[in-house]
Amino acid sequence: MKFLIDNIWLILCALLSGGALLWPSLAARGSKVSTLQATQLINAGKAVVIDVRDPKDFAAGHLRDARNIPLKELGKRIGELEKFKTKSLIVTCATGVTSSRACAQLKKAGFAEAFSLNGGIAAWQAQGLPTTK
Repeated sequence: MKFLIDNIWLILCALLSGGALLWPSLAARGSKVSTLQATQLINAGKAVVIDVRDPKDFAAGHLRDARNIPLKELGKRIGELEKFKTKSLIVTCATGVTSSRACAQLKKAGFAEAFSLNGGIAAWQAQGLPTTK
């Protein structure tokens, strides 16, 4: 007991730094899928891909059968996705940041299975996975 009292500051520092190391894994980051998980969902026919980049970036290269709905138009065009409420939606963007915002918007609209592609199109291409134009 004397050891604990004498070293209380060291113990608190150790606990605090341990908590700081664990925080990223415990913090809620939203629903994301890896390129492997996305590929499996797409190949099984259980997912629809939504690309929220600008049409110019979409035309440069996108996932096969992806639908282009830019983020700024998503609120107005969400009705186009109503028929896909039973499927998973994989939302893509350039790096995975914009698609996370789109997923939050889709979840508010009632799409429970909306996932952001972790790393976006950049991660997809870095893995050597195919894109179409």
